[in-house]
Amino acid sequence: MGKTKTKNQKKAREAASRVAEETYSTVPHTFVFHRGQIGKNVTQLVADMRRVMEPFTARSLKVRKNNVLKDFVAVAGPLGITHFSIFSKTENTVNMRLARLPKGPTLYFRVAKYTLSKDVVSSLKRHRMHEQQFSHHPLLVLNNFGIEGMHIKLMATMFQNMFPSINVHKLNLNSIKRCVLLNYDPVSQEVEFRHYSLKVVPVGMSRGVKKLMQEKFPNMSKLEDISELLMKGVNLSESEAEQDGDHNITELPQVYSGRGNMASQQSAVRLTEIGPRMTLQLVKISEGMGEGKVLYHSFISKTEEEIQEMLKRKEARLKEKEERKRKQEQNVALKKEKRDQNKQKSLEGIKRKRQQEGQVSDDEVEDPGKQEDQAPAEESEDEAEYYRQAVGEEPDEDMFPGAKRKRGPGKSTKPFKKRKLSPGKGPPHDKKSFKSSDRGNKDGRKRFGDRKPLDGRNRFRQSEGGKRFGQKGGKGNRFAGQKKGDKKFGGQKTFKGRAVMKRQKGAGGKKDFKHKKGKS
Repeated sequence: MGKTKTKNQKKAREAASRVAEETYSTVPHTFVFHRGQIGKNVTQLVADMRRVMEPFTARSLKVRKNNVLKDFVAVAGPLGITHFSIFSKTENTVNMRLARLPKGPTLYFRVAKYTLSKDVVSSLKRHRMHEQQFSHHPLLVLNNFGIEGMHIKLMATMFQNMFPSINVHKLNLNSIKRCVLLNYDPVSQEVEFRHYSLKVVPVGMSRGVKKLMQEKFPNMSKLEDISELLMKGVNLSESEAEQDGDHNITELPQVYSGRGNMASQQSAVRLTEIGPRMTLQLVKISEGMGEGKVLYHSFISKTEEEIQEMLKRKEARLKEKEERKRKQEQNVALKKEKRDQNKQKSLEGIKRKRQQEGQVSDDEVEDPGKQEDQAPAEESEDEAEYYRQAVGEEPDEDMFPGAKRKRGPGKSTKPFKKRKLSPGKGPPHDKKSFKSSDRGNKDGRKRFGDRKPLDGRNRFRQSEGGKRFGQKGGKGNRFAGQKKGDKKFGGQKTFKGRAVMKRQKGAGGKKDFKHKKGKS
């Protein structure tokens, strides 16, 4: 069985998770997505940029065709998203927008050239890229962004705020596995974007000693002594020759992961490009989420007078919009007030009319279903009585089980007695018993079975001269009958077999089938 967790371990883990949540909420987060039709290559470029911004980005963000920018802005607040990186494509070029949430600004870049990560890695002889590198955010390095100019400073600030800031005194060197380099060229006014993998190796020792310190041990089958490996470096390829110099050798303040990287020792920092690679050109900078005024434009330059005139037009539009909004609010309030006044007047009129006519009781209310010549219904709580008055018929016994049956004026109020039958006799089953005077027409009303058949149908049947279906004999059987000189439906003779027909002809008459068989 495994060891149980102690109280100190639980407290330490809770404290670590709390610190991680606080740290995660304070660092910037970025959404990288596209707008419109972009094609296969730009889609892969978006995926590569998500890998660059890990772990503080949505790696599996799904974008649908019907999504608009407002949808991403609405989701960004609860998720703590601070920046948008939006890619789009036109017929001539690929564009990238960097936006700061929630109020901007927005930077518009034109992607002059780009190379995907798979192309960069395939061009290297030895690439260094693994999943552990993307568990920490990359280190941002800016070059040549100290030039004077509002757009340069704003661009540098935007790039810096997209990545978490670091504290040099508290930084753990083992958390730095990648590096993002942004270099600004003042001549071409382009920004070079590069993404590197970082590796630290010790220096000041021979290639043989470095080989021994690696995980893969060299082949020494052709050596007589290990000193040959340490002194001469036999069987080592030329590509493993030292490429380090003063430009990348430094003294480590901490112990770094890897064999031989000790504190206060000389080590070389090596960078391996893992992509993607982009060449960006700043087009313009605007306020807000692409809807504000243009702060900078690299292709269109306006004079001070044109800028002032444009600002005046914008202010006029804003004032007109506010005026429309104010008028709409006034109209809504006026309609509401008028509606309340009409309602109050209606209530007062109803109250005044009731006072004039007097309070009408429920007893005096006329029944809307009453007939003209029908007397008003008497008050009664008995449901059966109400049914008699409304319908005009006596209710069935099972309709109101608890109600008493109304009796005539000449009859006693005692309950009906059950009729006892003699032990030898059963209940009558003849048709006359169902039409007896005691069950039938008590109150002069017609009951089921009393109606007579229609005269028209009887006359039609009599004129036809036939009997009903199923009756035997008679001259005019309508079904399965036959007249002389006239054939009707079903009047054909049934076929009884050739031998039977011959015997019947020989006998000179028709006989019953059973009689022919010899059965009496």
